[in-house]
Amino acid sequence: MDVAFADRAVHLPESDTLVLADLHLGRGASANVEVPLPETDVPSRIGALCERFSPATVVLAGDVLHAFSHVPAAARETFREVKAGVEEAGARLVITSGNHDTMLDGVWDGPAPAAFSAGETTILHGHEPPEREAERYVVGHDHPKIAIEGDDWPCYLLGNGVYCGADVLVLPAFTRLAGGVAVNGGHGRGTLERSPLVTDIDRFRPVVRDEDAEETVEFPPLGAFRELL
Repeated sequence: MDVAFADRAVHLPESDTLVLADLHLGRGASANVEVPLPETDVPSRIGALCERFSPATVVLAGDVLHAFSHVPAAARETFREVKAGVEEAGARLVITSGNHDTMLDGVWDGPAPAAFSAGETTILHGHEPPEREAERYVVGHDHPKIAIEGDDWPCYLLGNGVYCGADVLVLPAFTRLAGGVAVNGGHGRGTLERSPLVTDIDRFRPVVRDEDAEETVEFPPLGAFRELL
């Protein structure tokens, strides 16, 4: 799969599409803490990705929002800044709906289909099976991370031919407030397999992007990788 990894997102050069998932705007306000956790870095990070790749299309692949009952004012403002930033970058904004996006029409007046086609790639949130066949799928939903020597790293999961012969790429949650689900180790094994596109996690290879070192590290499939830890 020809992709460029950067800051929990991915750029698909074939279709000039930037994809990120699981912003969960409003999660900080919904947290059970006295002072709401900030989400102010989301627009600037997306802006930096747009500046880096100059994409024609930016896809938010579901769970743009977090809460099911209301949209906090701060989440509305953050989304407004995201939308304005994408437009200023000259890109088209596309949203595919996720299981948390029941209140999406409160901030977004455009369509929110279940899936979006970017060339031979179908982009969707990943909480439901795709309705169309594709050569590859890019999804979110599972918030994968990998634990290495006590440190947690948000990670991508790349599986070749793992879903009806198609490739699947699982993105980490774009929000930094999501704890993530470890894909290696006892407590992570099995709990990640919530998406119907992730039927055999041992066939997926974790990919970690270290932005500080400007390095992307791809590990062996999880079935073999656990034996190395």
